[in-house]
Amino acid sequence: MNLWDEEFYQRWREQKLALYPVDPSDLLVEIQHADAATPAELQQLKLNLKRYNFAFYRFAKQANASKQQVHQLAQNMGLKTLAHNLCADADSLTAIQVTQHQGQHAYIPYTDKKLSWHTDGYYNAAHEQIHGMLLHCVRPALQGGETQLMDHELAYLLLRNANCEYIHALQHPEAFTIPANILKDEEIRPAQTGSVFSFDADGHLHMRYSARQKNVIWRGDSVTQAAAQFLLDLWEQDSAYKLRYTLRAGEGLICNNVLHCRTAFVDAEEPEKKRLLYRGRYLERATS
Repeated sequence: MNLWDEEFYQRWREQKLALYPVDPSDLLVEIQHADAATPAELQQLKLNLKRYNFAFYRFAKQANASKQQVHQLAQNMGLKTLAHNLCADADSLTAIQVTQHQGQHAYIPYTDKKLSWHTDGYYNAAHEQIHGMLLHCVRPALQGGETQLMDHELAYLLLRNANCEYIHALQHPEAFTIPANILKDEEIRPAQTGSVFSFDADGHLHMRYSARQKNVIWRGDSVTQAAAQFLLDLWEQDSAYKLRYTLRAGEGLICNNVLHCRTAFVDAEEPEKKRLLYRGRYLERATS
C-alpha cells in the first residue's frame, strides 16, 4: 500500500478508524478441534487479521493443546519460519514463564514484572525481522498478566495525524539504535540500528519499537525525539485503540507483530499451576 498517496491514505485511515471501538472478546474465534481448524474457522481468523492485524482464538475442546498443535495452527495461518532466539526451547516455541535458568533471569518476559510496550524482535537484524507472532496460554496467572495491544498501523496513523514529520523521522534508517546485548562480558548480539517504520516486499507496514528507554538510543534530532515522546505519552493515555485481554487456558493471539505489553502478575504457589504461555516468532506475516 502507498500511504503517501493522499487519497489512498485518507480512505485507508477512515476504514481503520471505523473498526473501533471493539470488544476483544467479540474477536475470539472458537476452534473446535485443535488438530484441524475448519476452513470457516481459519477464514474468520484471517478476516480479523485483515481488519486489525491480530486475531484471538480458543481451542474449545482441548485447552491443553500441545506445542505441535499450536504451531500447526500458526502454519495454517501462513506462519511457517520460526525465528530462534536466545531463550527459545529446542523446537523454537518459547515457554514464557518465571524462571531462574541461566541466561533468562535478566530478561523481563521471564519474570512476573510489567512488560512495557514493544514489538517482538525489535533488536533483530534487518534480515531477521519478526513479522508474525503467536502467543498461546497454557495456564494463566493467579492474578494479573493482562495483555494489552494496539495495531501498529494505528500508531502510524496517530503519529501522522499529530505531525507528518514524525513519520519521516521514524522511517529514517538511523531512527534508533538498540545497544549490543552483553552477557558476562560476551557480546551475545551486536548493536542494531534501523528505522521504526518500514514496508515489506508486499507493501505491508512493519514497525520495530520498544518503550524501554535503556533499550533504545534515539536519533538526536528534535523531530525524532518528539516522535519518541509522542509514543511514550500515548501509552499513558486512555484510548479506544488500545485493547485489553487476559488470555485463559487454551486461548491465544495470532498477530502481525502488533504493539503489545503485559501487566505484572501474581503466580500460584504450586509449580503445576504457575503461568505458562507458548510464544512463536515468525519471519512471515500471517495470511489474511
